[in-house]
Amino acid sequence: MSIVSTLRHRRRDPLVPGDRAAISPLERRRPSVRAVLALINVGLFVVLALACFGPLFLLLKFSITPTQDILRTPMALFPNGVRWENLAHAWNDVQINRYFLNTVVIAAGSWFFQMLVGTTGGYVLSVLRPKYAPILNALVISTLFVPAVVLLVPLYLTVLNPPLLGHSLLNTYWAVWLPSAASAFNVVIISRFFDSLPREIFEAARVDGAGPFRLFWSIVLPMSKPILGVASVFAIIASWKDFLWPLLVLKQPAIQPLSVRLPAIQAQTDLGVFLAALAISTLVPVLLFLVFQRSFLHGAGMSGAVKG
Repeated sequence: MSIVSTLRHRRRDPLVPGDRAAISPLERRRPSVRAVLALINVGLFVVLALACFGPLFLLLKFSITPTQDILRTPMALFPNGVRWENLAHAWNDVQINRYFLNTVVIAAGSWFFQMLVGTTGGYVLSVLRPKYAPILNALVISTLFVPAVVLLVPLYLTVLNPPLLGHSLLNTYWAVWLPSAASAFNVVIISRFFDSLPREIFEAARVDGAGPFRLFWSIVLPMSKPILGVASVFAIIASWKDFLWPLLVLKQPAIQPLSVRLPAIQAQTDLGVFLAALAISTLVPVLLFLVFQRSFLHGAGMSGAVKG
């Protein structure tokens, strides 16, 4: 084969992905190019780190800084010392401990009911698959296109006078737990994960005599730890930062969460103490997630589940 034909053959060959880029592999070997790329990577990392962690570190600094220093020299590093008393005043005098406990109770209840509805709904749509499953699935997905603000009035009227109960659910945690359970997002993502589970395991369990409940509790849930961890994180974070709905249904200050009480106490609270309360409400969930992230996102091993 001549050189001309060889060149023509190469021109007709399709391009391999990665052969062409902004910087060729030959240029990457040059020390100057590598130094510039390393400098760009370090610069982007520093910018992202400052954007993500800068406000949090600044809030932590303000939480132990006297109020006068925050107002006069906010960027100075403790010009008049550290005021640890801000944290104690926020926890005891401002009663952040009570509101923090209320937030934990609301988040725990919302998580439980969301996981209950999400797992059972996904199990029905994905594993049991009754004849009406396509219709039910379409109805669940259609609710995702309805803005949440549109449902505030009818949902409030339902909580005010719930059917079959005969008394209002206002000023009770049930008014927050039950509406949060109706999450179509959890049902959709959990059912899609259940669709990816091997059907051979379900058939083998049915052959061994497992009923629907035993199949759900002993087979499906242990295999679904990854999606349950992701849905749990979404549920807890959404409940922790929810403001509008708890403000509407929880009128008594003694049972309100941090998201509702912190704006209410801002006017009559010292700035340093208020920022300490904000730091407590922000830092505790972050620390809890960092401690338990392996438990949240650790997936159950699938190897050995099916006998060869």
